[in-house]
Parts: sequence; structure tokens; C-alpha cells
Amino acid sequence: MQALRLIVAVAVAALACACSPKEEVAKTPGLTPIRFATDWRAQAEQGGFYEALANGEYARRGLAVTILQGGPGVNVPQLLAAGSVDLGMGSNSFIVMNLAQERVPVKAVAAIFQKDPQVLIAHPDAGVETLADLKGHPILLGDASITAFWVWLKAKYGFTDDQVRKYTFNNGPFLADKRAAQQGYLTSEPYTLEKQAGLKPEVFLLADNGYPGYANMILAPDALIASNPAAVKAFVEASAKGWKDYLNGDPRPADALILKDNPDMTQDVLDQARAKLKSYAIVESRDGGAIGAMTDARWKTFIDMATSQGVYPKTLDGRAAYTLRFLGK
Repeated sequence: MQALRLIVAVAVAALACACSPKEEVAKTPGLTPIRFATDWRAQAEQGGFYEALANGEYARRGLAVTILQGGPGVNVPQLLAAGSVDLGMGSNSFIVMNLAQERVPVKAVAAIFQKDPQVLIAHPDAGVETLADLKGHPILLGDASITAFWVWLKAKYGFTDDQVRKYTFNNGPFLADKRAAQQGYLTSEPYTLEKQAGLKPEVFLLADNGYPGYANMILAPDALIASNPAAVKAFVEASAKGWKDYLNGDPRPADALILKDNPDMTQDVLDQARAKLKSYAIVESRDGGAIGAMTDARWKTFIDMATSQGVYPKTLDGRAAYTLRFLGK
């Protein structure tokens, strides 16, 4: 417990450093203040939340929302568990299941990304035409990926751990080895490689090859769900409207806030990321489902995959990781 408290303290300090000194929790008479922590610095992958804030969707539903951008060293689930923020972003389904396994009283209440944007990237002239072709190739992976989507890749394609190479979020090793593949995010590394190295890589979206995980989930502590379910529902509904507007309407209000929060971001990166979120149906599924939707069946598919590979015990109650209470029918 002492170690956990230390980790939480470090995460809280990191969040404080990641936020601007002028950034304060919104306080407006008659509105419920909500501190929403994102999982990384402001970017298009958070655009719908910023759009809802810029267009007043949260305020119209009785909320005074402050978006606290994340960054290196910021652990959103720990901040939620410590009560340092009210709501937060869950990057992928493994994070939510880890919370359930550790009996942390935090749940996913909506999944903004119906497809996890995780990709594997290969050189265009390496004879790699499908994910299966990467068997035997060196694959650069971050530490967190080894116990996440790598589990699925091994189960489906027979990949082996001796293929793994350390990925330090530097494209250099990948560029130096034409046989190598590396992990990436659909809206990030492929564009960076093309822009900075003049390389148009082969990009394989895991979700389009059967990977069942959700991403960019809204996480809520059980305490808030119990004490103010109306605020949770209002946040989910306003965020869904914000995402619809960001993808299909005028993204400039959100982009202005993103560029203000993250001066290192550029408009061209925002534009290409938003275009990919649309063209790959990351947020708005092609089956017409509502933004933020989750289903028991989809979660069961993910949980069965993870437990069958020994990531979680078969006795783990996956329903403890999420709730469908705040989603429309």
C-alpha cells in the first residue's frame, strides 16, 4: 500500500506539472465541476472532448468541465482512484480490465473509439502484405504492449517472443532495419514517418484484423457513479455530441483549444489525424451504432481472448470493468 501511495503521489505531481499554471478547475455557479484527465497531451484523438467544451455542450447539461491534459508519467487510473480527478480517459481495454483485477473502484462508462487505433508498421518493400507475413520478423514493441495486444498477435498469428525488440518511441531502429516492424498509432507514427523520413509505410490496423479491444474510454469512479449518476450521464452525452461535431462539423473550436493547451501540436497533424479517425471509422462505426457504445458481447470477446492466454484468471468477473448504464439503447 505504501508503494501504491507513492506511485499515486508521483502521478498527481506529474499531472500538476503537465497542466498550465493558469489552468484551474472550472467553477461556475449552478454547474457541477468536473475535472477530466486525458491520457496524453492535447491532440486530435481528444478532439471531441475539446469540441464539447468549446461549443458549450457540457455547460448546457449542467457541467463545468476542466480538461487536464496528460503526458509522460501521468497515470489516469491512479489519479481517479486517488480522487485527484473526477473522470478520466482509459487508453485501451487492458487498462480497464487491470482495474477490475486489482479491484480498483473505477469503471468504463463509454468507449469513444470503437476500434483501437493501434497499428503495426512495416517497410513498403519488405514483402509484407498482411499481418501474418510478419511472423519471424523483428517487431519493435513498448513494454506495455507486451502484456496487451502482443498477447492477441501471438494467439492469432503464432508470433513468438524472440521476435520482440525494444521500442523506445524512436523511429531510428525501424528505419535502419528493413525487415523490422514497429508498433504505432494510426493517427501518429505513419504520418510522422512519411513527413520526416519520406517513407510511406505499410500500415496494419489491428482492429481491422480482428483485434476486439475498445479504446479512448471514459472512466468514472464508482463513488461518482453512486453519488451523481446524472453528472456522469451528462458528460457521456455531451462528449458524444462533441465528437459528432468534431468529426462532421467545424473542428476549429476544438483545434483552437488543443493548440492552446499543447503549443507543440501543429494544424497539419490535427487535420490528418481527424481525417483518419473518420476514414477508418474509429469513432463512428459503420454499422450505425451510437458514439460511445459498448456491448456485453464485445466485452466478452475481449475478455475471453485475454483469459484464454492467461493474462487474467478465468474467475475474474469482467463485468466489474464496465457499465452500460449510461449508454443509449
